[in-house]
Amino acid sequence: MNIVLGIVVGLLVLTFLITAHELGHFMMARHSGVRVKEFGIGFPPRAIAWVRTKPEKGKKKGKWKKIKRSDWEKEQDSLILSLNFLPIGGFCAMDGESDDETRKGTFGSVSFWKKTKILFGGVMMNWLVAFIILTILAWTGLPEIFSNQFSIKPDEILATDSSVQVGNVMENSPAKEAGFKSGDILVGVGPASYSENLPTENTIELVGGKYQKIITTSDVIDFNKNHAGETVYYIVNRFDCVEKECSGLEESSDEKRNCIIDCLEASESTLKTLEVTLNPADSEYLLGITMSSPTVTRRYTWSAPIVGLGLTVQATGETFKGLGQLVVNLVTGVARQVSPDESVREEGKQQIADAGENVSGIVGIVGNYFPNLLSAGPTFIFLFMAIISISLACMNIIPIPALDGGRWFMIFLCRLRHKKLSKEKEQSIVAKSFIVLLLLMAIITVMDIIKLF
Repeated sequence: MNIVLGIVVGLLVLTFLITAHELGHFMMARHSGVRVKEFGIGFPPRAIAWVRTKPEKGKKKGKWKKIKRSDWEKEQDSLILSLNFLPIGGFCAMDGESDDETRKGTFGSVSFWKKTKILFGGVMMNWLVAFIILTILAWTGLPEIFSNQFSIKPDEILATDSSVQVGNVMENSPAKEAGFKSGDILVGVGPASYSENLPTENTIELVGGKYQKIITTSDVIDFNKNHAGETVYYIVNRFDCVEKECSGLEESSDEKRNCIIDCLEASESTLKTLEVTLNPADSEYLLGITMSSPTVTRRYTWSAPIVGLGLTVQATGETFKGLGQLVVNLVTGVARQVSPDESVREEGKQQIADAGENVSGIVGIVGNYFPNLLSAGPTFIFLFMAIISISLACMNIIPIPALDGGRWFMIFLCRLRHKKLSKEKEQSIVAKSFIVLLLLMAIITVMDIIKLF
């Protein structure tokens, strides 16, 4: 049931984002004087359609009239609004979309600047959608998605929905020698110089004063790096039932995790202070524990729009960085396959595999991500929605002829050469690149299906 609902939510989200993208084209086209023949939600076959009639005498606007099925194939004089059966996007069909069109009201007849606004209208709309979502989340509670996430510190309210909890304790590690136990809640940490002010049993007030309060796993990691090789004091909340009732269960097993959860809910804790000497900086690990990472949310008031904008820009940069790394891995990985050195070929295979793992199509997004996000709650669904919207914007900037950025780039090159891009040549280039995109989408879909099953 969760999978079916996740697929439905995923399709609705993708349809909304792609329709918003097309709405950006639509608004810029109408603003630039270009006639839009049809604006469709979903892809054909058509389910229902309306046409905007011409205004009656003395009125400024016409009425929306349902088009009979028998008249669907007839050319209409005004804008058609349609709902279609395939819920995977939308479209904006403009009159005379080729660059060499000269008829008034066509895409080809308007200036280069207006063509630029129309082609990138969809990109701007996707960025706008992401900005609005991230602004609302910044106000209601924004999860941490980047280690160096953009924020306005004076207006930031940090909160977590859980605590940093010890998972496994490694054998022969500083943590093992100090007496860390699986299930301990990490509360605070301080260097040896604070030993005269150690908290006593069940006295937590000093934590957050001289002792640094532990809110996220990053607090532990950063502190250990700054005090590598030193003796430090960790303050933990310990639940005795974890050791008594859960000690015989296999580490990292579901039984162990469920036992710890039941224990934390049913028992009282005892505050413990553990003295530990961290490993040197060049060691494999400094403390020797695994930790569960709590969900950290950041809330803002007056600065929410600034955070929304800053995070949109930051996510855009990270997306382009990821796309660049993907291309490097793919090209380098393929190039290494012709090497006579087997180790080089193996490195190349790993790079290709890494590239494949970082790519997802519609099947992966709808069939894998959204069913999992349903259990995480609406905040994460909307956050993922903003990330997809930014990804759509970034993808459409890339100069691939079948995409908005590619069409603009072709027109721009012809302007530089003072030549008109003929309809036949434009259609040929776009068609060939579209075939390549379809083949790439087919490969990604197969990979998504393999990942799912």
